Amino acid sequence: MDIAAIVGLLAVISGAILGWTGRSRQVRKEERSEGGSEGAMRQDVEYIKRGVDDIRVDMRIQSQRVDGISERVTRVEESTKQAHKRIDRLEE
Repeated sequence: MDIAAIVGLLAVISGAILGWTGRSRQVRKEERSEGGSEGAMRQDVEYIKRGVDDIRVDMRIQSQRVDGISERVTRVEESTKQAHKRIDRLEE
């Protein structure tokens, strides 16, 4: 065999090996960056979930306040109605 053919064959083999190692290194880097972005996304989703839970609690509190005010308004309306009846009797 000719020396040039052997050198060429070695160059092709070493090029393939270098290309393969470079590609595998790149794949590992991509996996790490994807893992980091997935972690950040999960953290953001958890933050949003906590915010939604806080809003739900606030909504319940507001609902209870509205219910309480509604009951008080009903009582005041009944009291006002009775007061008007008494005033009408006094005017007669």
